[in-house]
Amino acid sequence: MEIVALPGQASTGKVWLVGAGPGDVDLLTVKAYRVLQNADAVLFDALVSDDILALIPPHAEKIAVGKRAGKHSAAQSEINQLLVTKAYTRKNVVRLKGGDPFIFGRGGEELETIVAAGVDFEVVPGITAASGTAAYAGIPLTHRDYAQGVTFITGHCKLESRPMDWQSYANPNNTLVVYMGILNANLIKQGLLGAGRIAATPVAIVSKATTSSQQTFIGTLDNIEQLASHPDLVMPALMVIGEVVELADTLNWFTPQSNQIKTTELAAQLK
Repeated sequence: MEIVALPGQASTGKVWLVGAGPGDVDLLTVKAYRVLQNADAVLFDALVSDDILALIPPHAEKIAVGKRAGKHSAAQSEINQLLVTKAYTRKNVVRLKGGDPFIFGRGGEELETIVAAGVDFEVVPGITAASGTAAYAGIPLTHRDYAQGVTFITGHCKLESRPMDWQSYANPNNTLVVYMGILNANLIKQGLLGAGRIAATPVAIVSKATTSSQQTFIGTLDNIEQLASHPDLVMPALMVIGEVVELADTLNWFTPQSNQIKTTELAAQLK
């Protein structure tokens, strides 16, 4: 879809690309809060929590453009055009995204259209889901004794038709964080096992991270499909794969509902 600027007019507004963080309203940055307070229009994603949406001023126009797997409310091209259009009719247009807009948030794509339309913009980073989720689940993404590196990947793409470089993700000294991978748990498992990662590799799936509904499902790569299909698992959820998951018991400090589910408990529930 071609991005169309309004003919004969110059944009007088500005687009603020803002990361809302992983869910907990207290994790919103001070700058993001200030930008929201001055917003005239806010285009927000489905992953932005209600507590954060409540910070939007009453006078600001609120537009839901969120995406969920199989439940897209707006095409990306429509969102891009809407940002440009609003920048011609509003002073401060906020594009509010869950997590960080430059980590699997399509923030770069949206800004390319903003630049092409000659609209002014600014980026306000947010705490990405990987770091927020891991911190609230007691899982350090790196640790000198367990993992000397960390990799973020998206599991939402069509893995069967677009093969991933599983060999580069199978390093046992590296933590792998998978965004949007729940529906492809089997393909992720097969890819990693085929690349040499052992079946006993610890895995955590954290649901509704940083919120009062957070749950952590802990198992291994071998039973990742059972974890991903647990009846109590609620989206959004993030996968953490690697030896650092072993520290979740010791370092877990956030237990709003004592929701950490062990492998043995999970196996019993699934019988």
